[in-house]
Amino acid sequence: MLARVAELHALRERVLRGPSEQATQAQKAKGKLTARERIELLLDDGSFHEVESLRRHRATGFGLDTKKPYTDGVITGWGMVEGRTVFVYAHDFRIFGGALGEAHATKIHKIMDMALAAGAPLVSLNDGAGARIQEGVSALAGYGGIFQRNTKASGVIPQISVMLGPCAGGAAYSPALTDFVFMVRETSQMFITGPDVVKAVTGEEITQNGLGGADVHAETSGVAHFAYDDEETCIADVRHLLSLLPPNNRENPPSVFCDDPADRLTESLLTLVPEDGNRPYDMTRVIEELVDDGEYLEIHERWARNLICALARLDGQVVGIVANQPQSMAGVLDIHASEKGGRFVQMCDAFNIPIVTLLDVPGFLPGVDQEHGGIIRHGAKLLYAYCNATVPRISLILRKAYGGAYIVMDSQSIGADLTYAWPTNEIAVMGAEGAANVIFRRQIAEADDPEAVRARKVKEYKSELMHPYYAAERGLVDEVIDPVRTRQVLIASLAMLHAKHAELPHRKHGNPPQ
Repeated sequence: MLARVAELHALRERVLRGPSEQATQAQKAKGKLTARERIELLLDDGSFHEVESLRRHRATGFGLDTKKPYTDGVITGWGMVEGRTVFVYAHDFRIFGGALGEAHATKIHKIMDMALAAGAPLVSLNDGAGARIQEGVSALAGYGGIFQRNTKASGVIPQISVMLGPCAGGAAYSPALTDFVFMVRETSQMFITGPDVVKAVTGEEITQNGLGGADVHAETSGVAHFAYDDEETCIADVRHLLSLLPPNNRENPPSVFCDDPADRLTESLLTLVPEDGNRPYDMTRVIEELVDDGEYLEIHERWARNLICALARLDGQVVGIVANQPQSMAGVLDIHASEKGGRFVQMCDAFNIPIVTLLDVPGFLPGVDQEHGGIIRHGAKLLYAYCNATVPRISLILRKAYGGAYIVMDSQSIGADLTYAWPTNEIAVMGAEGAANVIFRRQIAEADDPEAVRARKVKEYKSELMHPYYAAERGLVDEVIDPVRTRQVLIASLAMLHAKHAELPHRKHGNPPQ
């Protein structure tokens, strides 16, 4: 037995060292950590339990019979993040470039099944060169198994993809099916067809980073939720995100002790938000005033900046915040903002995270590009997500709330549990100027002084239909509140709604707009 145990330890040491020092140095030369170093950064010290470390492929063609490294290029297992179980798999680029073969895929399938059965988050540390060509269609079938499990786990356990190297072709669809995508600049890329194929088909010349780098996906495509300069910062934020999420859809997000008083007054909000609806301001400063210790994690920070989606805490409880950003495009809703908000609302609803919506929206963005791009169906994604959400929902109207955008942004009429407004609110079908031009068009046109008549009619419309208490008088706003008490009101309302239970009609699934 002693000899056998010694043999086991020697074998285990060989597995931990990896294929060769030369392969490790090549990985380091690219500015990348090894798979095991990444796992050590992600998980609590000493908590990792590896699964199938001695697995090897069974392929024999194209020289593979002489190359059978342990792990087969992917490290799988589970550990702890802040004391809570998390499952992980990490491609080892030093072995076959992290390419996926049959044994490699089977290991991933197993750890995904384990995560779903245990009801714990799954994190993939991606650094692979796609399907292992030498194994042919068996490798492709392995991807199918991953996609099927991604879909099965969607909305059941949090799935996080961390892109730390190349991800091309069909392999890119797995991250797209998960809840969050992290990328690192210069070292990670995602694309369906690479630069060479693009040039051959379209004649366009572009680099890998220009086609599918971190900044492209964080700012332009919206594929990546987060982008970082280095792996250490990236993985640290993965840990932070996990601390805000529940382990599965049957549990609530973790609460923490909060020393930021629940009854703290937010006096700075009196001057932070201009009364003039045409003046911009930074909504993130409003969020900082409201949430615990001013801390929040913004999702998709650099994509569709006219809408803010963030995770934060109020009195130690996790909340999702959706807010218009008047500093960008006046806070209007457009195609990208609607998609961004819709996906975020769905994620919050899936994982029992209450939603607070901060409204200052002048409407949907007009234009031929928006209409031809399908703003109707894209805007409906946000509407559908809110209408379908059963978690506690609170909306607060700071200033403008015009037209269909007001209805879509979790108005009382689509199911918000509580709707509050500041005394500066203006809830209407459209702005007073536009409304006066429509209603009093003939009188204005026939007047000796059209501008004077227009100004008088605008004032008249505002006084009758846009005063701060019009919606409250009709029960469309539950209460008009002093901005100084906003944090108090939100915390008290969320506490009341904590045990909310709502059920949707029985159905296989809905058919949301696409």
